[in-house]
Order: sequence, then structure tokens, then C-alpha cells
Amino acid sequence: MTDAAAQYKKQDGIVSVSADGKTVTWKSASGALPPLSIAIADIGNLQQTPATSAKASIKIVVKEPSPQTGNHTFTFTSTAARNDQQNITSLLRKWIEASKQQSEASPAPVAAAVAATAGAGGDNGASAAMAMAQTVTAAGKDKEETYEDAKLLADTALQMSLLNSSPALRQRFDRALLEKPESVGVLQFSMQFWSTRVHMLRSHATERSQTTGTYNVLSVIKSKSVNGTLMLNLTKEQIELLFRQHPIVQKAYNENVPQLSEGDFWERFFHSRLMKKLKGERIQDKDVSDPKLDKYLTYDEAADSSQDLLASSIPNFINIEANENNHSQKQGNRPDFTMNPSNYEKAPILRVLNRMSEKMMKDVPPSDTSRHGPVGLDEQTYKELRLRDLQLADDDNRVVLKVHDQSRFFSAGQSVHTSTSAATYTKRTPAEALSTLQKDLRKFDEHNGRSSTVDLHSIIDINDESSSDEEGPAPKKTKVGSKSSRSAASSQVLTAVRKRHLHNDDLSSSNSISTSERAKELDVSEVILDDLTMTHNTTVEFLHYFWAVFYSGDPDRANEIARLIETLDKSLDRIKAVADRAEADRVARIEQARRENELSNQRERKKRRFDPEAIKGGKQAINQIVDPLLRAIDAARGQYQKALQEQIARNSANTTA
Repeated sequence: MTDAAAQYKKQDGIVSVSADGKTVTWKSASGALPPLSIAIADIGNLQQTPATSAKASIKIVVKEPSPQTGNHTFTFTSTAARNDQQNITSLLRKWIEASKQQSEASPAPVAAAVAATAGAGGDNGASAAMAMAQTVTAAGKDKEETYEDAKLLADTALQMSLLNSSPALRQRFDRALLEKPESVGVLQFSMQFWSTRVHMLRSHATERSQTTGTYNVLSVIKSKSVNGTLMLNLTKEQIELLFRQHPIVQKAYNENVPQLSEGDFWERFFHSRLMKKLKGERIQDKDVSDPKLDKYLTYDEAADSSQDLLASSIPNFINIEANENNHSQKQGNRPDFTMNPSNYEKAPILRVLNRMSEKMMKDVPPSDTSRHGPVGLDEQTYKELRLRDLQLADDDNRVVLKVHDQSRFFSAGQSVHTSTSAATYTKRTPAEALSTLQKDLRKFDEHNGRSSTVDLHSIIDINDESSSDEEGPAPKKTKVGSKSSRSAASSQVLTAVRKRHLHNDDLSSSNSISTSERAKELDVSEVILDDLTMTHNTTVEFLHYFWAVFYSGDPDRANEIARLIETLDKSLDRIKAVADRAEADRVARIEQARRENELSNQRERKKRRFDPEAIKGGKQAINQIVDPLLRAIDAARGQYQKALQEQIARNSANTTA
């Protein structure tokens, strides 16, 4: 039980929350007021004064038809009143959410209890029947709405299953739960964590609901060689499926297994002609004969299953037998032998595959029609399949093009309509065009001081012999097309591409690149990269939670926002710690490279200059990676400080007034 000193109706007392989370009570210290007990399930709203308020109090709004209906305000009076307020509020919110989830999870039993009570009255039989009908409807609706957000968020078993199936998500959840603020309860954190991953829960629920369908079991059973001996592994499920797909195998098993052992029967079956026939393979004379199993070769599975596989109503447009009787193919080229009725030996594999497909599809309900609908085609499908254009009485729906005067389209004296520019050029003579061209060329000659050539490189100031590393005495204005401008453009594009790859959040690319390769690209160790990844993930979770609380508009959660800001500040400290470790690792690598360079210079005549800047990584690499995250944290802190200053100014104005 959690309790704290608090006033109620200006009377000192103790407010407490029961250990089982069922009630919140207040008891007067002097006995002037009777004790107050409120059921947590009856609480409709819970409010608290903000952190900037002088008094620390909470208001409990009890909804009807509770006997304590109304508003109840408790003001904490101890020296740690603000902490008492925070503890009682967080505890009440935790139990309120638990009560709501419990009531939402069991609406059907409540309805059933109401129906049973109504039926016991005797005179209210209709009401009982109505309640029972509503219960059945609600159950059916719950079954249809399995993938609703509320049900997915309340399904803890589904959430645990998803965490167990994804180690990365489990690690992220555990780390964020470990570093969450103390003011945030476990239930609140879980709801916030999964509210941003409802799509993952829905996908996992769909994956769990799917089951493996039937398959051709004979094509799956394969023998393998072990130490020169062929071994065959059969499971119980495969044997049951084999009996269900091929009743002749079950018949042979029942008639021969008492005389033969089970192992001998399966060994003889998988080497028999019967197995080749069931698989659709051609039986040859050199195949080993088995007197006990060859007698089942004459068994026709199609004869026994023809009635089961026969559809009750076959549309005419897919009824091949009806079409053959109505319009036989007796003229023209003869169809392929696989399309003509023939004996089994010509194409056994085709018949086996067709028969197996029929067996597998027999128990599959059609997806395009209602199971309880009428047999046959509906009106809309019938209209779509009708060949309306071939009907004799069908109206002509072609678009008729009517031309009043066709002669003017083919007259020889028709004028050619040209564009304005083309008409202008047609008026110029060749001499005028050549004169204009010569004037333009003379302008180039005057610019270059030459009489025969035009240097386009010099016109746009391109000098291939210049070097971008040379530093002139005075900065020159960069011209478009020069070598320096081209180099600057190339470096800018490459820098943007590298930065884009650095902050690439695409899931497929992140999964395809291993941790070692990514650490090598960033010039950091794998341990530091793993720590940075976990810190980044938890910080993003806290940012999501911060914005959800910040934009909730609930003034009672101001203290919770303040705690989240403190958590984000701790995240900055964790990022700084990772950056310091990366910098220390870089310094160690620099010292090792310097020693190796000194040893190399002692052995060789040619001295190599050591450049510590060539070793990348360290603090700079970490800061470059987390730069977007740091900007997001700064934006959150800025919004919080702005809202806090506005609230303080508003409270000061109200106090002055």
C-alpha cells in the first residue's frame, strides 16, 4: 500500500492506494470527516497541478453510477509534497490503465452474464434472447476484427512472440525499458513502444495465423545414401498424408502389414511399380515386380474419387465436355495426343498431376463467391461473360465519323500552314543568310586576334594546364566551365553522396551490410558501433515518447515531460561517452601507427612522413553519424523550453491579476 499526507475538504488526513490496485482511500486524521473510498475502476478522469504551481494536488473525477460520483481534490501537505503527488499520480494511472484493459478484454463474458440473468427472470425471455444474439454478434465481430489496433496492443502474448522472434527488437525493447524515466510506468512504456509498431504486430499475427497447406507428399519423400546404403526417413505426418491422398496405399498397408513388418512394407513399396504409377512415371519391363503390391496396379483412383471431385454446377464457358458435344473439333488439324482421350500409359504424369491438383483443391473454399450464396453465376458475372457484339439484335455502338466536305482535305491547291519562324526564314535570300553568318564569325576573330580559328576554351576561360592546388595572390572570380568550378562541383556532389550513405536508414541496406563492414566504413570498432546503435535506438524511442506526451495537450503530464527531457540529457551524455571512447581508440591507433612508422624508417633508407590526420574515425566520425539525432534532441529541448517559458509567463500574469 502507498500512502501520503493530504488534505481533503480542508481536513488533514492520509490518502492511500491499495496494494491490489482496486481502491484509493482517504482517512481523516482528526475524524471530522468520514473515510472516503473510491474504486479505481470508477475513475473517469485524473488531473494534477503542473510543476510550476504553488500547491501540489490531484483531482479525481468519478463517473456515474458510482456512489462517490463527483470531483474529489486532494492537496498534499508533506515537505516532499511534489514527490508524493508524482508517486500517487503515476500509481493511479498505472492501475487505471490496467482496469481499462481488463474491462476491454472481457466484454463477451459480461454480455453472457447479463443474458443469463435476464433469462432467469422468466418474464424477460425476449430480452434474454436479444442479449444472447448480441453476444453471438459481438463474438463474430471480434473474430473479424482480430487485427484492430486496440486488440493488437492488448495482446501481450503476441507481443512476447514477436520479441522472441526478433532478437534485435528484443534488445531494443530491453535497453529502452532499462533506461526509461522512473516516472513512466512499465505499462505506459509498453503501450507507447508498441503503438509505433502496430504494423509489425499485425504482420506477425497474420504470419502466426497462416498454416501450411497440403502438398504432394510423394514428391517430397527422397532417399539418401548413408555409407553406401539407401536410407529413407518417413514421419508420422507424411504417412497420414500419403494415406489420405492415395487410399490404395492405405488399403495395401492394411492387407499386408500383419504378414510383413512395417519397415519391410515401406521398403518394398518405394521400390515397387505401384509407387512409380502413383508418381506418374512410366512403368517399364525391367522394373522389379512385387507379387504382393503389383495386384493393386489395376486399381483406378479416379473412379472412386470422381463423384467427390465432381462439381455440382459447372459454367458452360469452362465445361469442355459440353463444348465438345456442342461444337466438335472434327475439322482442321488433329489436336495433340495429350488432348485426346487415350489409355493411361501414353501420358501418365499429366493425369497424375491433374488428379493431385483436384485433390488438393477439393477442400479449398472458393474465394470469389459466397459460401452460402446461390449455385451458378450471378447476374453481374453473366453480363460480363456475354458476347454482346455477336448478338443479331444488338445495337451498333460504333462511333460514326461524319465529314461534310471531303474535297477540301484532298485539294491540290491547298495552302501549307507553317509556323511564324519558318515563314520568316523563307523570306530571306541565301546572300542575306551568309552575310549574317560572316558578321558573327568576325566577332570571334576580333576577340581572339586570329583570322581562321575560334578557341571556345578561351572564351569560357578553361585552362587545362592550370592546377586547383595552386594558390594565386588574389582570389579570382570562378567562371562557369573552368577547371576549378568543375572540381568544386564534383567534390560537392561526392560529399553529398557520402553523407547520404552515412545517414541511410533503409532497412534492406542495413540488413545486407554486416556490422564489421559498417564499422570498417566508419573507421570505428565493432564494440563502439554496437554501443552507438543501442544508444541511438533508445534515444529515438524516448524522442517518440516525448513528442507523444508533448502534443497530447494534457497539462497533468507536465512533470512527465520534464522527466523525459532529463532522460534525453542523459542520452546526450551517453552519446558523448561513446564519442570519447571512439576518440581514445583513435589515439591508440595513431600511437601504434607512429611506432610502426618509426620502425620502418629505421629499417629503410627512404623516410616516410607520418600524417596522423590520415587515420579517420574517433569523435569526429561519431558526431557526424549522430548529427541528425543531436539536432532532433535540440529541437525537442527548444520546444520544451519555449512552452515552459510561456507557461511561467502566463502563471505570473494570472498571479499579478
